[in-house]
Amino acid sequence: MTSIKQVLDKKGRGVHSIGPDETVFDALKVMADRDIGSLVVLENGRLVGIVTERHYAREIVLKGKTSPTTRVQDIMSRKVVCARPEQSVEEGMAVMTTRTVRHLPVLEGRQVVGLVSIGDMVRSLIDEQKFIIEELEHYIHGHRR
Repeated sequence: MTSIKQVLDKKGRGVHSIGPDETVFDALKVMADRDIGSLVVLENGRLVGIVTERHYAREIVLKGKTSPTTRVQDIMSRKVVCARPEQSVEEGMAVMTTRTVRHLPVLEGRQVVGLVSIGDMVRSLIDEQKFIIEELEHYIHGHRR
């Protein structure tokens, strides 16, 4: 069973962040420049929220606000669902499904050590299943006479 730590080891532990007082426009620029869908929101190095493209769509576009004049803290999720490195990918996916989130900051203590997306988790499961299938095929073909 693959752990979230193993997913981070493979994909990297770089986490992009923004401060709560920054504008939504600044957050969108970082997401676009990095080709990512979310940012953790840090204040004095502490996780205080998460902001995603979905927040932008629902809280800015649909409500007629503007991204240059709205602060990240006005649209971010403050109750951040997180994961721990030792959790399995399956556990992480279950949390994502039940809590309807697509991004999980990974914490060791109070420190953000990575971020996994639903795409990262699905990729990991597919890789694990491919490996199992290859091993089974090797076993089957290696034992034929």
